[in-house]
Amino acid sequence: MIQLYNGDCLELMKNIPDGSVDLTVTSPPYDNLRSYNGNISQWSFEKFQEIAKQLYRVTKDGGVVVWVVNDGVINGSESGTSFRQALYFKEIGFNIHDTMIWYKDTFSFPDVTRYRQCFEYMFIFSKCKPKTVNLISDRRNKWAGSKVHGTSRVKDGTTFRKSNDKKSSVSEFGVRFNVWEQITEKSNKTGHPAVFPMQLVTDHILSWSNEGDTILDCFMGSGTTGKMAVLNNRNFIGIELDKGYFDIAEKRINEAQN
Repeated sequence: MIQLYNGDCLELMKNIPDGSVDLTVTSPPYDNLRSYNGNISQWSFEKFQEIAKQLYRVTKDGGVVVWVVNDGVINGSESGTSFRQALYFKEIGFNIHDTMIWYKDTFSFPDVTRYRQCFEYMFIFSKCKPKTVNLISDRRNKWAGSKVHGTSRVKDGTTFRKSNDKKSSVSEFGVRFNVWEQITEKSNKTGHPAVFPMQLVTDHILSWSNEGDTILDCFMGSGTTGKMAVLNNRNFIGIELDKGYFDIAEKRINEAQN
């Protein structure tokens, strides 16, 4: 089931039933970093707060929100909006399940007094304990094939030695770290200024949902989340304010269904 809506997500999300969304993968406007055809003028922290409340309402118990965000530099200081938003999500009931980093292959030039900016935050918010966790194990282990060794620390601060059983060996691949290196879309012909990498979205969809689940993107943009939801056998609800971007997303998602 695919549902696409052109309009203000704050108003349109009110039509989504309580507790009906398994996973949201989205990226809100980043301060003043892009104009989004002039639509940035209606964005504010107060509006974010109301959208966050709607996300909490529509998310199932155990559901997850993947919130990809970054900060602008305003009057010589990074805004801190990403952290402010994360803390507000926690304030209204979400858990900050993980703070992940999207390490990009490109970087920006904020000014000559700063190191080059090459990452974005990917906050993983969960409503209660996540009901679906399919961690991707594609990180090649350095000690693959050798006996399990090393120590672990428990809550009281003491350590214990891991088993040296000859039958227990390090697997070839382990769970990946929470810094994901994903290249940006090099051949972006959609007309949207900030297109999600398809692999980045796919990896989150596979990590936090199962086939048949409902995925939401309330800032749909060019429709990458919807396209990858369709290709991975998920239901999708997409909302986009800008009519031009909406038309792009609708076309891409329809093509993915054929």
